[in-house]
Amino acid sequence: MQYVTKFVGLDVSKEKISVAVADAGRELPRYFGTIAHTPAALRKLIKQLGPANSLAFCYEAGPTGYETHRWIESMGASCTVIAPSLIPKRSGDHVKTDRRDAEQLARLFRAGELTAVHVPSRDDESLRDLVRCREAAKEDTHRARQRLLKFLLRHQIHPPETIKRNWTKKHRYWLASLTFEHEAMQVVFTEMLHALEEIEHRMSRLDNALMQQATTGAKASVIQLLQSLRGVARLTAITIAAEIGTFARFRSPAQLMAYLGLVPREYSSGQSTRRGSMTKAGNSHLRRTLVESAWSYRHRPAVKGELAIRLEGLPADVQLISWKAQERLHMKYRRLVFGKSKPKNVAIGAVARELVGFIWAVARIAEQSEGFRSTNQQIR
Repeated sequence: MQYVTKFVGLDVSKEKISVAVADAGRELPRYFGTIAHTPAALRKLIKQLGPANSLAFCYEAGPTGYETHRWIESMGASCTVIAPSLIPKRSGDHVKTDRRDAEQLARLFRAGELTAVHVPSRDDESLRDLVRCREAAKEDTHRARQRLLKFLLRHQIHPPETIKRNWTKKHRYWLASLTFEHEAMQVVFTEMLHALEEIEHRMSRLDNALMQQATTGAKASVIQLLQSLRGVARLTAITIAAEIGTFARFRSPAQLMAYLGLVPREYSSGQSTRRGSMTKAGNSHLRRTLVESAWSYRHRPAVKGELAIRLEGLPADVQLISWKAQERLHMKYRRLVFGKSKPKNVAIGAVARELVGFIWAVARIAEQSEGFRSTNQQIR
Protein backbone atom coordinates (compact mmCIF):
# COMPACT_ATOMS: atom_id res chain seq x y z
CA MET A 1 0.00 0.00 0.00
CA GLN A 2 1.36 3.41 -0.96
CA TYR A 3 1.01 6.14 1.64
CA VAL A 4 0.44 9.79 0.77
CA THR A 5 2.14 12.22 3.11
CA LYS A 6 -0.09 14.71 4.84
CA PHE A 7 1.30 18.00 6.08
CA VAL A 8 -0.33 19.04 9.34
CA GLY A 9 -0.11 22.60 10.64
CA LEU A 10 -0.65 23.13 14.36
CA ASP A 11 -1.39 26.48 15.98
CA VAL A 12 -0.43 25.60 19.55
CA SER A 13 -1.62 27.55 22.57
CA LYS A 14 -1.67 26.79 26.28
CA GLU A 15 -4.86 24.71 26.37
CA LYS A 16 -5.81 23.95 22.76
CA ILE A 17 -4.39 23.25 19.32
CA SER A 18 -5.93 24.34 16.02
CA VAL A 19 -5.27 21.76 13.30
CA ALA A 20 -5.14 22.14 9.49
CA VAL A 21 -4.18 19.44 6.99
CA ALA A 22 -2.64 19.88 3.53
CA ASP A 23 -2.61 16.77 1.34
CA ALA A 24 0.19 16.16 -1.14
CA GLY A 25 -0.55 18.18 -4.27
CA ARG A 26 -1.80 21.71 -4.84
CA GLU A 27 -5.18 21.71 -3.13
CA LEU A 28 -5.85 24.23 -0.39
CA PRO A 29 -5.41 23.03 3.19
CA ARG A 30 -8.54 21.96 5.03
CA TYR A 31 -9.30 22.94 8.58
CA PHE A 32 -9.61 19.89 10.81
CA GLY A 33 -10.73 21.62 14.00
CA THR A 34 -9.51 22.24 17.54
CA ILE A 35 -8.19 19.64 19.96
CA ALA A 36 -6.97 19.75 23.54
CA HIS A 37 -3.27 20.33 24.13
CA THR A 38 -2.66 16.88 25.65
CA PRO A 39 -0.82 13.72 24.57
CA ALA A 40 -4.11 11.78 24.48
CA ALA A 41 -5.69 14.27 22.07
CA LEU A 42 -2.64 14.18 19.81
CA ARG A 43 -2.63 10.38 19.81
CA LYS A 44 -6.30 10.36 18.80
CA LEU A 45 -5.56 12.92 16.04
CA ILE A 46 -2.77 10.76 14.62
CA LYS A 47 -5.09 7.73 14.57
CA GLN A 48 -7.74 9.72 12.71
CA LEU A 49 -5.31 11.12 10.13
CA GLY A 50 -2.90 8.11 10.15
CA PRO A 51 -0.98 6.06 9.64
CA ALA A 52 1.63 7.84 11.71
CA ASN A 53 4.51 7.41 9.26
CA SER A 54 2.51 9.28 6.59
CA LEU A 55 2.11 12.44 8.70
CA ALA A 56 4.42 15.44 8.96
CA PHE A 57 3.50 17.91 11.71
CA CYS A 58 4.78 21.43 12.27
CA TYR A 59 4.15 24.23 14.74
CA GLU A 60 5.76 27.54 15.70
CA ALA A 61 8.34 27.74 18.46
CA GLY A 62 6.86 29.54 21.43
CA PRO A 63 6.21 29.53 25.17
CA THR A 64 4.82 25.97 25.11
CA GLY A 65 8.33 24.66 24.42
CA TYR A 66 9.28 21.38 22.77
CA GLU A 67 7.11 18.88 24.65
CA THR A 68 4.53 18.80 21.84
CA HIS A 69 7.32 17.89 19.42
CA ARG A 70 8.50 15.08 21.71
CA TRP A 71 4.97 13.73 22.15
CA ILE A 72 4.38 13.54 18.39
CA GLU A 73 7.79 12.01 17.68
CA SER A 74 7.21 9.33 20.34
CA MET A 75 3.96 8.38 18.57
CA GLY A 76 5.74 7.57 15.32
CA ALA A 77 5.01 10.72 13.31
CA SER A 78 7.53 13.38 12.32
CA CYS A 79 7.33 16.89 13.74
CA THR A 80 9.20 20.10 12.91
CA VAL A 81 9.36 23.21 15.08
CA ILE A 82 9.28 26.38 12.98
CA ALA A 83 11.07 29.70 13.52
CA PRO A 84 8.22 32.26 13.84
CA SER A 85 10.31 35.24 12.71
CA LEU A 86 11.14 33.52 9.39
CA ILE A 87 7.59 32.64 8.32
CA PRO A 88 6.71 34.43 5.04
CA LYS A 89 4.05 37.11 5.53
CA ARG A 90 1.70 38.55 2.92
CA SER A 91 1.67 42.34 2.83
CA GLY A 92 -1.80 43.70 3.47
CA ASP A 93 -2.96 40.60 5.36
CA HIS A 94 -4.37 42.07 8.57
CA VAL A 95 -6.60 39.17 9.70
CA LYS A 96 -5.08 36.74 12.18
CA THR A 97 -6.94 33.80 13.67
CA ASP A 98 -5.89 30.40 14.97
CA ARG A 99 -7.56 28.74 11.99
CA ARG A 100 -5.81 30.91 9.43
CA ASP A 101 -2.47 30.42 11.17
CA ALA A 102 -2.85 26.63 11.14
CA GLU A 103 -3.85 26.62 7.45
CA GLN A 104 -0.95 28.90 6.55
CA LEU A 105 1.51 26.64 8.39
CA ALA A 106 0.22 23.54 6.59
CA ARG A 107 0.39 25.23 3.19
CA LEU A 108 3.87 26.70 3.63
CA PHE A 109 5.18 23.50 5.21
CA ARG A 110 4.05 21.53 2.18
CA ALA A 111 5.74 24.08 -0.10
CA GLY A 112 9.01 23.88 1.85
CA GLU A 113 8.94 27.59 2.73
CA LEU A 114 9.41 27.24 6.48
CA THR A 115 12.65 27.28 8.48
CA ALA A 116 13.08 24.70 11.24
CA VAL A 117 14.71 25.38 14.60
CA HIS A 118 16.94 22.94 16.44
CA VAL A 119 15.13 20.92 19.11
CA PRO A 120 17.53 20.28 22.00
CA SER A 121 17.67 17.06 23.94
CA ARG A 122 16.29 17.07 27.46
CA ASP A 123 19.83 17.17 28.88
CA ASP A 124 20.79 20.15 26.72
CA GLU A 125 17.55 21.95 27.52
CA SER A 126 17.99 21.43 31.27
CA LEU A 127 21.55 22.82 31.15
CA ARG A 128 20.37 25.80 29.11
CA ASP A 129 17.57 26.48 31.60
CA LEU A 130 20.14 26.40 34.42
CA VAL A 131 22.39 28.91 32.61
CA ARG A 132 19.49 31.24 31.87
CA CYS A 133 18.24 30.98 35.44
CA ARG A 134 21.65 32.13 36.61
CA GLU A 135 21.57 34.97 34.09
CA ALA A 136 18.16 36.07 35.39
CA ALA A 137 19.46 35.96 38.97
CA LYS A 138 22.37 38.17 37.97
CA GLU A 139 19.95 40.72 36.50
CA ASP A 140 17.88 40.55 39.69
CA THR A 141 21.03 41.22 41.71
CA HIS A 142 21.79 44.33 39.66
CA ARG A 143 18.23 45.62 40.07
CA ALA A 144 18.20 44.99 43.81
CA ARG A 145 21.50 46.81 44.26
CA GLN A 146 20.35 49.77 42.21
CA ARG A 147 17.06 49.92 44.09
CA LEU A 148 18.91 50.04 47.41
CA LEU A 149 21.42 52.67 46.29
CA LYS A 150 18.70 54.91 44.83
CA PHE A 151 16.75 54.66 48.08
CA LEU A 152 19.80 55.96 49.97
CA LEU A 153 20.38 58.65 47.36
CA ARG A 154 16.83 59.95 47.68
CA HIS A 155 17.48 60.52 51.36
CA GLN A 156 20.96 61.97 50.77
CA ILE A 157 22.74 59.19 52.61
CA HIS A 158 26.24 58.69 51.22
CA PRO A 159 29.04 56.32 52.29
CA PRO A 160 32.08 57.85 54.01
CA GLU A 161 35.05 58.95 51.92
CA THR A 162 37.12 55.99 53.14
CA ILE A 163 34.86 53.66 51.12
CA LYS A 164 36.01 54.00 47.52
CA ARG A 165 33.82 51.35 45.91
CA ASN A 166 30.35 49.98 46.46
CA TRP A 167 29.64 46.39 47.52
CA THR A 168 33.03 45.77 49.06
CA LYS A 169 33.28 44.37 52.61
CA LYS A 170 33.65 47.86 54.05
CA HIS A 171 30.63 49.06 52.10
CA ARG A 172 28.52 46.16 53.33
CA TYR A 173 29.57 46.74 56.95
CA TRP A 174 28.52 50.35 56.56
CA LEU A 175 25.16 49.31 55.11
CA ALA A 176 24.56 46.93 58.00
CA SER A 177 25.25 49.71 60.51
CA LEU A 178 22.72 52.16 59.06
CA THR A 179 19.70 53.09 61.18
CA PHE A 180 16.78 55.38 60.40
CA GLU A 181 14.78 57.69 62.60
CA HIS A 182 11.41 56.70 61.14
CA GLU A 183 10.29 53.13 61.63
CA ALA A 184 8.76 52.86 58.15
CA MET A 185 12.05 53.84 56.49
CA GLN A 186 13.91 51.31 58.62
CA VAL A 187 11.51 48.58 57.49
CA VAL A 188 11.94 49.53 53.82
CA PHE A 189 15.73 49.55 54.03
CA THR A 190 15.85 46.25 55.96
CA GLU A 191 13.59 44.54 53.45
CA MET A 192 15.63 45.84 50.49
CA LEU A 193 18.85 44.60 52.07
CA HIS A 194 17.28 41.25 52.92
CA ALA A 195 15.97 40.85 49.36
CA LEU A 196 19.47 41.49 48.00
CA GLU A 197 20.98 38.89 50.33
CA GLU A 198 18.38 36.32 49.25
CA ILE A 199 19.21 36.87 45.58
CA GLU A 200 22.94 36.58 46.28
CA HIS A 201 22.35 33.28 48.08
CA ARG A 202 20.40 32.08 45.06
CA MET A 203 23.31 33.11 42.82
CA SER A 204 25.67 31.08 45.01
CA ARG A 205 23.49 27.96 44.74
CA LEU A 206 23.24 28.32 40.97
CA ASP A 207 27.00 28.79 40.66
CA ASN A 208 27.54 25.57 42.60
CA ALA A 209 25.15 23.72 40.30
CA LEU A 210 26.96 25.08 37.24
CA MET A 211 30.30 24.04 38.71
CA GLN A 212 29.00 20.50 39.09
CA GLN A 213 27.77 20.44 35.49
CA ALA A 214 31.15 21.71 34.27
CA THR A 215 33.00 18.89 36.00
CA THR A 216 30.69 15.87 35.89
CA GLY A 217 27.89 16.78 33.45
CA ALA A 218 27.31 15.44 29.94
CA LYS A 219 29.06 18.49 28.43
CA ALA A 220 32.05 18.44 30.79
CA SER A 221 34.62 17.58 28.10
CA VAL A 222 33.41 20.30 25.73
CA ILE A 223 33.30 22.86 28.55
CA GLN A 224 36.85 21.99 29.63
CA LEU A 225 38.34 22.40 26.15
CA LEU A 226 36.44 25.60 25.41
CA GLN A 227 38.15 27.18 28.42
CA SER A 228 41.45 26.91 26.54
CA LEU A 229 40.50 30.06 24.63
CA ARG A 230 41.27 33.49 26.02
CA GLY A 231 38.17 35.26 27.29
CA VAL A 232 36.26 31.98 27.64
CA ALA A 233 36.25 31.13 31.34
CA ARG A 234 34.03 28.54 33.01
CA LEU A 235 30.72 30.43 32.91
CA THR A 236 31.20 31.49 29.28
CA ALA A 237 32.15 27.94 28.28
CA ILE A 238 29.06 26.55 30.01
CA THR A 239 26.87 29.13 28.27
CA ILE A 240 28.31 28.24 24.86
CA ALA A 241 27.86 24.50 25.41
CA ALA A 242 24.33 24.94 26.76
CA GLU A 243 23.07 27.27 24.04
CA ILE A 244 24.60 25.38 21.09
CA GLY A 245 23.91 21.85 22.28
CA THR A 246 25.88 19.95 19.64
CA PHE A 247 28.28 21.67 17.25
CA ALA A 248 27.93 18.80 14.75
CA ARG A 249 24.75 20.41 13.42
CA PHE A 250 26.85 23.19 11.88
CA ARG A 251 28.77 22.11 8.79
CA SER A 252 31.22 25.02 8.99
CA PRO A 253 32.14 27.95 11.25
CA ALA A 254 30.47 30.32 8.78
CA GLN A 255 27.14 28.61 9.37
CA LEU A 256 27.56 29.02 13.12
CA MET A 257 28.47 32.70 12.67
CA ALA A 258 25.27 33.27 10.69
CA TYR A 259 23.24 31.42 13.31
CA LEU A 260 24.56 33.78 15.99
CA GLY A 261 23.83 36.90 13.92
CA LEU A 262 27.48 37.99 13.79
CA VAL A 263 27.68 38.23 9.99
CA PRO A 264 27.16 41.63 8.27
CA ARG A 265 23.96 42.60 6.52
CA GLU A 266 24.23 42.59 2.74
CA TYR A 267 22.31 44.19 -0.10
CA SER A 268 23.64 43.31 -3.54
CA SER A 269 22.02 44.27 -6.81
CA GLY A 270 23.68 44.36 -10.21
CA GLN A 271 27.21 45.71 -9.87
CA SER A 272 26.70 47.18 -6.40
CA THR A 273 27.39 45.35 -3.15
CA ARG A 274 26.66 46.98 0.17
CA ARG A 275 27.34 45.49 3.59
CA GLY A 276 26.17 46.94 6.86
CA SER A 277 26.12 46.14 10.55
CA MET A 278 25.62 42.70 12.09
CA THR A 279 22.32 41.01 11.39
CA LYS A 280 21.85 40.24 15.12
CA ALA A 281 19.65 37.30 14.18
CA GLY A 282 19.51 34.10 16.16
CA ASN A 283 20.62 33.49 19.73
CA SER A 284 20.96 36.84 21.54
CA HIS A 285 22.13 35.24 24.83
CA LEU A 286 25.17 33.66 23.21
CA ARG A 287 25.92 36.59 20.92
CA ARG A 288 26.16 38.97 23.88
CA THR A 289 28.43 36.53 25.72
CA LEU A 290 30.79 36.17 22.75
CA VAL A 291 31.06 39.93 22.23
CA GLU A 292 32.05 40.30 25.89
CA SER A 293 34.69 37.59 25.45
CA ALA A 294 36.08 39.28 22.33
CA TRP A 295 37.22 42.29 24.35
CA SER A 296 39.99 40.12 25.83
CA TYR A 297 41.77 40.07 22.48
CA ARG A 298 42.56 43.77 22.49
CA HIS A 299 45.51 42.83 24.75
CA ARG A 300 48.77 41.39 23.46
CA PRO A 301 48.98 37.58 23.15
CA ALA A 302 50.16 35.98 26.38
CA VAL A 303 49.70 32.79 28.35
CA LYS A 304 49.60 33.65 32.02
CA GLY A 305 47.36 33.77 35.06
CA GLU A 306 44.09 31.87 34.88
CA LEU A 307 44.54 31.05 31.20
CA ALA A 308 47.82 29.24 31.91
CA ILE A 309 46.08 27.20 34.61
CA ARG A 310 43.21 26.31 32.28
CA LEU A 311 45.63 25.18 29.56
CA GLU A 312 47.49 22.74 31.81
CA GLY A 313 47.05 19.16 30.67
CA LEU A 314 45.03 19.96 27.56
CA PRO A 315 45.90 18.34 24.18
CA ALA A 316 48.66 19.99 22.15
CA ASP A 317 46.38 20.70 19.18
CA VAL A 318 43.92 22.54 21.43
CA GLN A 319 46.72 24.66 22.94
CA LEU A 320 47.93 25.47 19.43
CA ILE A 321 44.46 26.63 18.40
CA SER A 322 44.31 28.80 21.53
CA TRP A 323 47.60 30.51 20.67
CA LYS A 324 46.65 31.01 17.02
CA ALA A 325 43.41 32.61 18.16
CA GLN A 326 45.28 35.09 20.32
CA GLU A 327 47.67 36.08 17.52
CA ARG A 328 45.05 36.32 14.78
CA LEU A 329 42.34 38.10 16.75
CA HIS A 330 44.71 40.58 18.39
CA MET A 331 46.17 41.52 15.00
CA LYS A 332 42.68 41.87 13.56
CA TYR A 333 41.67 44.23 16.36
CA ARG A 334 44.77 46.38 15.90
CA ARG A 335 44.39 46.43 12.11
CA LEU A 336 40.79 47.58 12.30
CA VAL A 337 41.24 50.13 15.11
CA PHE A 338 44.67 51.59 14.34
CA GLY A 339 45.00 50.73 10.65
CA LYS A 340 41.49 51.44 9.34
CA SER A 341 40.33 53.76 12.17
CA LYS A 342 37.24 51.68 12.85
CA PRO A 343 35.31 52.28 16.10
CA LYS A 344 36.29 49.86 18.82
CA ASN A 345 32.84 48.31 19.09
CA VAL A 346 32.84 47.60 15.34
CA ALA A 347 36.26 45.96 15.62
CA ILE A 348 35.12 43.86 18.57
CA GLY A 349 32.13 42.67 16.55
CA ALA A 350 34.50 41.46 13.83
CA VAL A 351 36.75 39.82 16.41
CA ALA A 352 33.76 38.05 17.97
CA ARG A 353 32.78 36.71 14.55
CA GLU A 354 36.22 35.15 14.00
CA LEU A 355 36.34 33.92 17.59
CA VAL A 356 33.35 31.74 16.72
CA GLY A 357 35.53 29.90 14.18
CA PHE A 358 38.07 28.95 16.86
CA ILE A 359 35.28 27.94 19.25
CA TRP A 360 33.81 25.69 16.56
CA ALA A 361 37.22 24.06 15.94
CA VAL A 362 37.86 23.36 19.63
CA ALA A 363 34.33 22.10 20.26
CA ARG A 364 34.46 19.72 17.30
CA ILE A 365 37.70 18.24 18.66
CA ALA A 366 35.98 17.66 22.01
CA GLU A 367 32.85 16.13 20.45
CA GLN A 368 34.81 13.87 18.12
CA SER A 369 37.01 12.59 20.95
CA GLU A 370 33.91 12.04 23.08
CA GLY A 371 32.29 10.11 20.24
CA PHE A 372 35.44 8.04 19.83
CA ARG A 373 35.46 7.15 23.53
CA SER A 374 31.75 6.23 23.42
CA THR A 375 32.34 3.95 20.43
CA ASN A 376 35.19 2.16 22.20
CA GLN A 377 33.06 1.63 25.29
CA GLN A 378 30.30 0.08 23.16
CA ILE A 379 32.80 -2.24 21.46
CA ARG A 380 34.15 -3.39 24.82
